[in-house]
Amino acid sequence: SILYTQTRLGKGGRIFKLYKFRSMIENAEELTGAVWALGDDPRITRVGRFLRARALDELPQVINLWKGDISLVGPRPERPQLAEEIIKTVPRFDERTRVRPGLTGVGQVYGKYATGPRDKIRYDRIYMTRMSPLLDVKLLFLSVWVTLSGKWQAEDKNVG
Repeated sequence: SILYTQTRLGKGGRIFKLYKFRSMIENAEELTGAVWALGDDPRITRVGRFLRARALDELPQVINLWKGDISLVGPRPERPQLAEEIIKTVPRFDERTRVRPGLTGVGQVYGKYATGPRDKIRYDRIYMTRMSPLLDVKLLFLSVWVTLSGKWQAEDKNVG
């Protein structure tokens, strides 16, 4: 199947299924368990690498938008298994579930592709303390620019 779902944490810790285009070999996590995929991950297919570089693997999340699982802008939803581990070592990581997760956010626009949990919570706290319709519009426009310029997996983007 070209579509797959992955369990994610939503607002208030609610569990939901996140839709994506398949970019890895089938059953990729059977051997490794839930781990973050790095840019050179051998489980990523050639087509998957193309999709990920342009964030096209995220397009099916329009279904999640329609269902109300996510909003356009907010912290990216995390997998419950990873969040459980992260919360043990990264203070305040669970604060991310105070708001509805988003399709894009500060970390996607200004962070690295493989942003670690400490940076994720830093970016998410920036968003949560400055939330506004104007910031959402700015992040949406910047997300479109990052997507069209193919910089989703860029090594670093400065917070401005």
